[in-house]
Amino acid sequence: MGLIDFVKDAGENLLKRVGATEEVDAEAVVKSIHDHGIQIESLGVVVQGDEATVTGRAGSQADRERVIVQVGNTQGIARVNDQLELVETAPAEPEGSYYEVKRGDSLSKIAKAHYGDAMKYPVIFEANRPMLKDPDKIYPGQVLRIPPLDA
Repeated sequence: MGLIDFVKDAGENLLKRVGATEEVDAEAVVKSIHDHGIQIESLGVVVQGDEATVTGRAGSQADRERVIVQVGNTQGIARVNDQLELVETAPAEPEGSYYEVKRGDSLSKIAKAHYGDAMKYPVIFEANRPMLKDPDKIYPGQVLRIPPLDA
């Protein structure tokens, strides 16, 4: 739990116009999470400025991290305050890490740097589905979930 930094101007545009300003639509963020098939009990998203606080109960560490990445990769969000809990029956899993995509990166390049094997790129691709639909379509500023490799 805690704060995770993201690139504010990267990601899916879920802004709504309020008076003379635009702010992230928390309801649209929740809908986006549900549309991606990520199941979180009692999911809540509160946006204040460029910070989103996410609450609820995840069934797995992987789902928890997917939600954080989904919310953080929303245009206008610079930080995610992770207040998600794991349900008591969640399997014990090691935490993954996060990686901000740089210009010239590819999933195979990222896999080589994190796992020592470029051919492990499908692990990263699958860990970021359904947010990623094509392993060749990543962009600078996007934050990806890097799961630990199974032993």
